[in-house]
Amino acid sequence: MENTITLYELAKVLRSKNSGPFEITFDIIFDSKEKYELVKSSGVITKELIQELYLVEEEDISHLVFYDPAYAIKITMTRSVDSGSIGDMDVYGSQQHAPLIDIKIPIANKIFEGGRK
Repeated sequence: MENTITLYELAKVLRSKNSGPFEITFDIIFDSKEKYELVKSSGVITKELIQELYLVEEEDISHLVFYDPAYAIKITMTRSVDSGSIGDMDVYGSQQHAPLIDIKIPIANKIFEGGRK
């Protein structure tokens, strides 16, 4: 069985926020190239995964970018309810990152000691 580590254990920053009133953005930022490359090369973070986690269509995901210079991943998608409108339960979009926390990243049957402390 392949060993895994959660995205939460690897990421230094894992957050969501508004990207204007109609979109939400997710930032996943790592404190080392090793952790970033582990996640990037795993192929786990995909539009298909985001669709499944957030119950959205592919066209709702406008960006999924691996930004190598900052060891970061940025995901932007359409909000299901516009910020501040009736039915919005998170005006700032700051509580929407929770489904990303438990994403399992394979670590190729090696001991990875770079997790969150």
